[in-house]
Amino acid sequence: MTVDFSRDKPIYTQLVEKICGDIIRGNRQLGDKMPSVREYAVEVGVNVNTVQRVYKELEQMRLTETKRGQGTYITSDESEISSLREHTKEKIVEQFFHNVTAFGFTKQEIIEQLQKHGGD
Repeated sequence: MTVDFSRDKPIYTQLVEKICGDIIRGNRQLGDKMPSVREYAVEVGVNVNTVQRVYKELEQMRLTETKRGQGTYITSDESEISSLREHTKEKIVEQFFHNVTAFGFTKQEIIEQLQKHGGD
């Protein structure tokens, strides 16, 4: 299953976002073992060095833990996942409001549209 990458941002960033999305959606659970660097590189159709950078980035974000000789695992720290969820939600909402206000819509117009669309 190779991934279609966009040209507007680096591949490693897109893969980090993909894995973060998988964690947020629950497709990757606390403590799950990640594929080896080689396996994941083949799975998504990228260079091994790219996946090494992805795994390093995820570890710096404290979303994964590398156990020497055993592999890389999704963190078992629920607070890190909660923090990821909140941060991602904030980024999405900020970007959304930035986009709609760029078109001249007021916050009230957007809230009314969201209520109509979402039912809440």
